[in-house]
Amino acid sequence: MRDTIFCVFSVLTTFVLAIVSLRYVTNFYLLSLFYSFQVHLAVAAAAASLAALLVKRHWYALLTLAVSLVLAVHGVVMAREFVEAAVEESRPAIFRLMSFNIENDNFANGPAIADMVIASGADVVNILEAEPLLSELPRLLKTYPYYVGCGIGMEQCDTLVLSKRPLIEPRIRNLGLLWRNRLTISTIDFDGRKVNFLAAHLTKPYYDEFHGLEIADLAEVIPSLPGPLVLAGDFNTSILAPDVQSLMRSQGLGTVSLEPATWPIAAGPFGIPIDHILSKAPLRLKSVRRIADSYGSNHFGLMAEFAIDP
Repeated sequence: MRDTIFCVFSVLTTFVLAIVSLRYVTNFYLLSLFYSFQVHLAVAAAAASLAALLVKRHWYALLTLAVSLVLAVHGVVMAREFVEAAVEESRPAIFRLMSFNIENDNFANGPAIADMVIASGADVVNILEAEPLLSELPRLLKTYPYYVGCGIGMEQCDTLVLSKRPLIEPRIRNLGLLWRNRLTISTIDFDGRKVNFLAAHLTKPYYDEFHGLEIADLAEVIPSLPGPLVLAGDFNTSILAPDVQSLMRSQGLGTVSLEPATWPIAAGPFGIPIDHILSKAPLRLKSVRRIADSYGSNHFGLMAEFAIDP
């Protein structure tokens, strides 16, 4: 009986480790979700290896334990590659940004989300799958008189960018080949300092090669926008995904030391960050926090503060 239980643990652990380890061989789109969960899966494999050792002492369980720990540590190292140095508390934030995928059929919570946005104190708000806020737009515009999306620049209401300050040359373009109007580009002047804003909504990574094509489009757009830059939105994958890592590395994008988990909702802080707020020098992230309430969405929203390097 012990041999059978040990064999089951070993087979399952080997299968999980093999899937995660394929990231070092191929960026196959169907495995991208597993790559995003690398640390979680590696920790689970380590626990399974320890359980196997309790059932039966064997060198193979020690081997899978060692491989699990290596994959977990490397996952943490890869995430920390893009962490910016902490901004001094004394340095003032020049603006606050909210980014939130509210889910396009979440109409029951539209008024509550609008109340939260108005009370948030954010200078710029990026709402994805924004249809539930369309009826709330008139009162949102009393606080955020400048916007793009939801009828401005696009007929659909997937993306809505609200601002307290004028949006300079706002425009909308497609990302990849699957969905239309999933990228908004605008510039905002904060007391003489212009900041470029990109709000993006990417496809789920297991939809064929579309996610990679969208990443390639972002890599083409970002260099055309000199100066401070923010890229925020729903990437549907963590920064452990190879294509997102490539984008961040090639474009010099940075993040905070610990990105808040935003999905799945049921996992709370033990989920993964698939919604991101990224910055490019001389813009620096001072903080990023998760909005405590999901307001009926299948994502948690994010609130970030930014500072500028001298």
